[in-house]
Amino acid sequence: MSSYAGSSQAARPGESGPLRLLAYLALAVALLVLDHRGGWLTWVRGQATVLVQPLRSLAGLPGMLRGALSDGLASHASLVEENRRLRNELLVANARLTRLRNAAVDNAQLRELLGVAERRGLDVQLVPILDIDLEPSRQRLVLRAGAVQGVQRGQAVIDAGGLLGQVIETTPTQSTVLLLTDPDHAVPVMVARNGVRLIVYGRGDRLELRDIPLNQDVQVGDQLVTSGLGGRFPPGFPVATITALHPDDSQAFLVGELQPAAQLDRGRDVLLLRPGAAPDLPLPPVPGEPEEPAATGSSESPIPNNESQPPQEAAR
Repeated sequence: MSSYAGSSQAARPGESGPLRLLAYLALAVALLVLDHRGGWLTWVRGQATVLVQPLRSLAGLPGMLRGALSDGLASHASLVEENRRLRNELLVANARLTRLRNAAVDNAQLRELLGVAERRGLDVQLVPILDIDLEPSRQRLVLRAGAVQGVQRGQAVIDAGGLLGQVIETTPTQSTVLLLTDPDHAVPVMVARNGVRLIVYGRGDRLELRDIPLNQDVQVGDQLVTSGLGGRFPPGFPVATITALHPDDSQAFLVGELQPAAQLDRGRDVLLLRPGAAPDLPLPPVPGEPEEPAATGSSESPIPNNESQPPQEAAR
């Protein structure tokens, strides 16, 4: 009996459900009324938001880091690509600028060459340089023109500054020029100031005057031009300027150091004087004597009577 009585007094599972629901409804109604009148739930929500904000930020931190990392990688890749593109554009621009500068230099040199030919009334042929050989014992140029283009052995070669040398060998399409500085080259010259005749010799990488008498009127700074002797080079073309004079080993003669008038190591084109077509240029007058116009048909201006130094050697 006791066990039956105890089981009859215990609460049934379904009897507490309605009571709990009514309690929750009453609590909810009370909270609504209180919130409507006092608004204290709004304050509670605000404080709760403040307290929960760090947690929310912490929860969203992985997403933010992922987005920042993705943006950073994308920006880095974009900067690398842009840097590569700009570098390529800079290289191309520098190459174009270099070509323009070279073209401007070549244009200026061509203008200078053609200007000299026009001012002097020369019958010349413009020829590009194909190769150079400037060893101390061999001073040569190879030109991109040969017998097919009318180039002949013995033709004088000049640039805007003065005499360069002469053609010594030709093939159908190329020709070889012996420069003034070649050890096998010698050129009859004269001092433009007074007409003193001398011989300029090649020394491999420079020019030199030899066997100048001590009593000869030759000074540092004098300009030397071709004399026309030997018939190889027309008279009046600049050859060199005397930069220094000093006695030779015997102390009986002077030796002169020279600065070539032509740019032997520069330029991409030269001028060839056509055979028999280069006019004889008037030589400078001797100081103290009146200038006389050159006679028609004369091949060379007269040499002053006080000239005492005979030519020692013709151009080889």
